[in-house]
Amino acid sequence: MNTIDQEQLDAFVQQAIGDLAAGFGGVMVSLGHKSGLYRAMRDAGPMTAGEVAERAACAERYVREWLNSQAAGGYVVYDAARDTYELPPEQAMVLADEDSPVFIPPAWDVPASVWFDEDRMLHAFRTGDGVAWNDRHRSLSCGNAAFFRAPYRANLVSAWLPALDGVVEKLERGARVADVGCGHGHSTLLMAEAFPNSRFAGFDPHGDSIAVATESARKAGLADRVNFESSTARTYPGRDYDLVCFFDCLHDLGDPVGAARHTREALAPGGTVMLVEPFAHDTIEDNLNVIGRLFYCGSTTICCPHSLSEEGGMALGNQAPAGRLAKIFEEAGFGSFRRATENPFNRIFEAR
Repeated sequence: MNTIDQEQLDAFVQQAIGDLAAGFGGVMVSLGHKSGLYRAMRDAGPMTAGEVAERAACAERYVREWLNSQAAGGYVVYDAARDTYELPPEQAMVLADEDSPVFIPPAWDVPASVWFDEDRMLHAFRTGDGVAWNDRHRSLSCGNAAFFRAPYRANLVSAWLPALDGVVEKLERGARVADVGCGHGHSTLLMAEAFPNSRFAGFDPHGDSIAVATESARKAGLADRVNFESSTARTYPGRDYDLVCFFDCLHDLGDPVGAARHTREALAPGGTVMLVEPFAHDTIEDNLNVIGRLFYCGSTTICCPHSLSEEGGMALGNQAPAGRLAKIFEEAGFGSFRRATENPFNRIFEAR
């Protein structure tokens, strides 16, 4: 029988309780966002629970308890002498500013969707079957799109596209662009807004996401230059694209080699592929950190299940090493593949 180290046991119990508290904390963040509580506290200074409740048009008793949970988690600051609560400007960037590059509350819809789909995931674990994106709870597509919107707004036009050889110049003159796996179309529309001389096509097999993207293009006044269509990564239409983008989706595909091969045929001479993937080191041990934990969880419950639902079922996972990604494009007939830039959350590759 193994001997239990009481000190190690106590430390791990505390860690597990912390994770449980964080899970409840996600519910609190989502409630704070959707009820307008964070917005009510933004730039308002110290307020009593009653004042916060009044500004957000919520019931004070619930708000006071919610505020205490936020204070316990370090999300707001509590002043015991004055019985007030304050949302610091740093926390406001993360919780209350929807245009901030670090805005995160909608991302909690993603783990919520996994709980809704728990029975499907248990079946998948026991059988090895896949779980397709179209079969998931709608919170997944909404939360996923909102989660990626902030980093795309912060980096796509200002950092990622300029890291590609000659691509910005083509877009400024007027280029044809395909956004494969476009989801709600945030990435497509950001590029279209920045480069008015270019034309953009977004493709995704998830019909509900395509409907949202199409409506967003109409509202933004971009429908004359942006088209969204339901299609797979191996069958999307069109030829002579100057740029084809895969934003955080290649690893979700059952046959990424087939998708890359189709893309090579769809590119114009001298065309470029931009591949955006979650950040990862090349070894498991180097990914054993908080970012790796988040991405491995998403890979287990979202990325691999969808890949296994498709023909090929490669199930790369979102922590695929750079060398494995390079091999995919080599097999598809590309002559060059390089890491163009990166940040703590993303790797951006260029294939030609």
